[in-house]
Parts: sequence; C-alpha cells; structure tokens
Amino acid sequence: MLILTRKVGQKLRIGDDIEVSILDVKGKQVRVGIVAPKGVPIFREEVLERIEEENVRATQHIPDANELDKLSW
Repeated sequence: MLILTRKVGQKLRIGDDIEVSILDVKGKQVRVGIVAPKGVPIFREEVLERIEEENVRATQHIPDANELDKLSW
C-alpha cells in the first residue's frame, strides 16, 4: 500500500487517466474528487460490497414456475 499525505487543493495521479483531488478536510472526513474515464467504475467500498453480496444472492435463487410465468418476454 502506498501512503501519501496531501493538503486541500493538491492532487495525485493514477496512471495517465485518473486524477484524485483533495477538496476539503473537516475533522476526520476528507472530500475527494475523482476524474476518470467513463469506463472506469468508481464505488465506495461499502456500496461495492453490497452489490457483490446481492449478486451472490441472485445467483443462488432458482425461480419456480410461478415466478417464471410472471416474466414477460
């Protein structure tokens, strides 16, 4: 893990296409701005974990005949 110290208004670059800016610091919270190509997904970790959990649940559910009948093709 790379650990950096930045001040408000400073930036860091990840590769050629991603820029992270420190926008504000209040107490223990830091506001961060991220510029990245549209194809690069950016998620807060807790949101990504929920998405992954829901995807696992969705793959474990096998619909019964009544559920399939409700689907419109």
